[in-house]
Parts: sequence; structure tokens; C-alpha cells
Amino acid sequence: MAGAVDPGRRHARLAELITEYEVPGASLAFLHEGEVHEFAAGVLNVETGVETTTDSLFQIGSVTKVWTATQIMLLVERGELTLDTPVAEVLPEFRVADPEVTKAVTVRHLLSHTSGIDGDLFLDTGRGDDCIERYVEACAGLAQNHPLGVTQSYCNSGFIVAGRIVERLTGKGWDTALREQIVEPLGLTHTWTLPEDVLRFRGAMGHLDGAPAPAWGLMRSCGPAGLICARPADVVAFARAHLGTGLLADPRAMWEPQVDIPNPHTLGKQWGLGWILDEWQGRRIISHGGNTIGQAAMLWVVPDTETVVCVLANGGHTAAFQHALATELFDELIGLAVPPVLRPPGRAVRDRRRAVRRRVRADGQPDDADGPRRRALAVRRGHRSPRRAAAAHGVRSGAGGRRHLRRPPGRRAAVVVGRVLRTRRRLAVHAPGRARHPQGRLRSRRAWEPAAAFRRGGAAAGRCPVREGFDVRAFPASPVAQAGGVIGRAARMAIDDLRE
Repeated sequence: MAGAVDPGRRHARLAELITEYEVPGASLAFLHEGEVHEFAAGVLNVETGVETTTDSLFQIGSVTKVWTATQIMLLVERGELTLDTPVAEVLPEFRVADPEVTKAVTVRHLLSHTSGIDGDLFLDTGRGDDCIERYVEACAGLAQNHPLGVTQSYCNSGFIVAGRIVERLTGKGWDTALREQIVEPLGLTHTWTLPEDVLRFRGAMGHLDGAPAPAWGLMRSCGPAGLICARPADVVAFARAHLGTGLLADPRAMWEPQVDIPNPHTLGKQWGLGWILDEWQGRRIISHGGNTIGQAAMLWVVPDTETVVCVLANGGHTAAFQHALATELFDELIGLAVPPVLRPPGRAVRDRRRAVRRRVRADGQPDDADGPRRRALAVRRGHRSPRRAAAAHGVRSGAGGRRHLRRPPGRRAAVVVGRVLRTRRRLAVHAPGRARHPQGRLRSRRAWEPAAAFRRGGAAAGRCPVREGFDVRAFPASPVAQAGGVIGRAARMAIDDLRE
């Protein structure tokens, strides 16, 4: 139930959650009913044992992108450019591999991840103030992941280019412009971008596999895409400014949907300008997350209740930790249920178009009623005779014509797949002209190795790894199986049996 904040309980729960999810240290701040609450637990570095405090600085990673988008929107409101201004108009030197994209890509494309430009160029261009300028020059070879504007694909490179636009229009380095446009006007005392500034505070160290990461942070050229370090309270203050007019005259313009996210089950349903847009129980949610080298950040905003939550962590199972904390906290604060994490179904999904259910009588023996249907179905799938069809389908005749299962499902499937593999290999040996790859070699061993692992796992454990996401039908079929059709269908039928 929604209610008042109990500081003691909230601090205790944060400590319990970081222990449960093996997070070395975490810091939490949230705005609720006009008041900011701050909590911290754990350590900043497991080797030094320095305690995490609410003033500790963590890397907020890609949450930085919302700050860079805000810088652009401040320039838009000043009339320096529009969202539909071509990038090349502001940066004549800008190039990517596709000359048409070079001419047509706009600022809106950059801020909504719809440019299609390959976004994973992490290039160290030095520590100088020209590092972002040099990064943009290196973008000339970036190819397209998809045509311009047709969908959304996450693009770090696009936001670094946006940072260069800020530099060109302000005449200052991105770090300096950030301070003058956002940090100083909001009075943020614990928000920095350069390591020499972070060193003046308690700075968190990222952790990988429970140990300090081999490097503290990313290269300076990635600044506009993910280099801000801050305490959670400063991030909350930044987001709070987006609920009013303290920073932008119309911050809601950044919440306007620009594109549907192809996979709406992870980050959110749509992308705005910088912000990720979602809906929980009919309430608008704007958010953004971030990850660097062993550190993770998450920022959520519920505009209708003016609730803002920021949690920063330095390792462990951060995604599960963030979700567990949000689930508890939003229910406690405003009675809002966080959508559960998308997972595979608890039981195998049966495809009625490809299988006939095998019934079991009260005495535990298989019901014979579906036997003729199973045999007929198997024959239609390409088996040579009803007897071979029944054999492949896992039944055999017994006394009095009664049929029963040969083996437990996992063992049966393992044996069938094993026979498929042996048959394929024999055919490859005796018919090399048909079974060989067009380049003159047998098909890659990789096509056999997953199936061999499937055979071993099913036989040893008496179960089928299909229920854990394994699918023989995803394997490349050999030319022999493609030509004859019998072997591939036998393997698929075995898997279909298990999915009943």
C-alpha cells in the first residue's frame, strides 16, 4: 500500500537487497510528495572497504544521454537549430559510410536512435578537448544497421555526434557546456565528467565477478553518451527539473513518442527525445538506464505523481537488483505495480498444429485412443510405413496389440536425435557427392556439436533441454536431410512429443 516513507525500514531493505543480489555498494535517492529521501549501503570498493554514502559519486552511464538531449533542446528553444535540422548543416565535416544518410540524417534521428547508424564505435581519441571532434571524424566509416528512420536501434555514436553539435553551437567543449547549461543553473554540487574532478569525492569503483574492474571508466570521447558521474540526489534534481519549467520552457516535448521500440518488453514501449517512454497500469513512465564498466544506473519518473527514483550500483546482478528495488519501492510509495520481467513460460508450450496429445489412463498407462491418429499423422509427415511411423513416434506393439511408450520422453528424444545424427554421418560417408558442402567439405562440425550436447544431456538427465530454450529445429539441416526430408522430420517429431 502507498504510504509514508519509513527511513529505517528502507535503509534495512536496501542493505538486504544488495546482499541478495551480490551488489558491493548502492546509493538510492527518490522524490516523494515533494521531499527527497537518500539512502546508501555497502562499499565503494571491495578491496579498500570504503563505505558507500549518499554523497558518493557513481557513473550514471547512458542516463547521460538524457542530459545531452536536454542540452540540444535548450539550443532548440533558443532558436539555434530545430529538431529537423540536418546534422551536416551544423557539422559540414560530418560523414558516415552512406552518402545519402550523411545528407539526410537530422538531429531528431540522433536523439531518438532512429538514424540506423552503427552505434558501437568506442574509440579512444585522446584526453584533449578535441576528443569529440576527432571522434566525429572517425565516424566516416560507420555503416547502417537499418535504413534511416524506419525503426529504432540503440546508437551511442549518434549521441556523441549530438555532443559535437553542442560544442559547435556553444563554442565550448561538451564538459564545459554541460556545466553552464545544466549543472550550475540547477545548483548540482556532485555532478562531474572528468576523473580528476571525481577524485575530489568518494568515487565508486565498478566490479566484475565480485572483483574490482580492470579499468575505472570509459574514454573521454564517449562523454555525451555516458560519462557523467553523480550522486543519486543530483540525478533526481535533474529529473525533477523536467517536471516543471526550471530548465526547459517545454520539457514535455521530450516525452513525445518518436518511434516504437521493436522489443517493447525490456526497456519500454517507445522512445522520445532522449527519454524511454512506457506505461505501467495506465500511468506514463519516463526513464533511462545506464551501464559502464561494472557500474549501473537507473532513473524512473512518474509525472502524474511527480515521483522520481534513481538508484546507482557498482556491480553484482544489477538488473535484477534494480527491478526488485523498483517493485518494492513504487508499490510502497504510490501503490504502482512494476511489470514483471519477461521470462519463458513455466511449462513447455504445445503446438496443436504439429502434435497430437498422448493421453494417460487412470492406471498410469498410455491411452490407446490416439494411436491411429498419431500413426496417420506420422505417415503424412513423410514416414515410409505405419510401422516406421509408430516407431519414430515412440510407440510399439505389445501383447494383444496394446501399444506403450518405449522410453521416458527425455531418453526417447535423445535416442531419436542420436539416430538422426548417426544416419546423417553414414549418408555423408557413403554419398559424399550429395552430403558435402558446396565448397567441397562436410558441413561444419558446429551443426553436430549442439545436437550431441542435446543427446548427452537428455540421456544423462532423463529429460530434454528443450524446456530450457534448446531447439533442434534451429540447427542447420544437412543437404541429405533437406533432399530426403525423412531425417529432419523425425527429429522434429521427437521434439514435438516432448512439448506436449
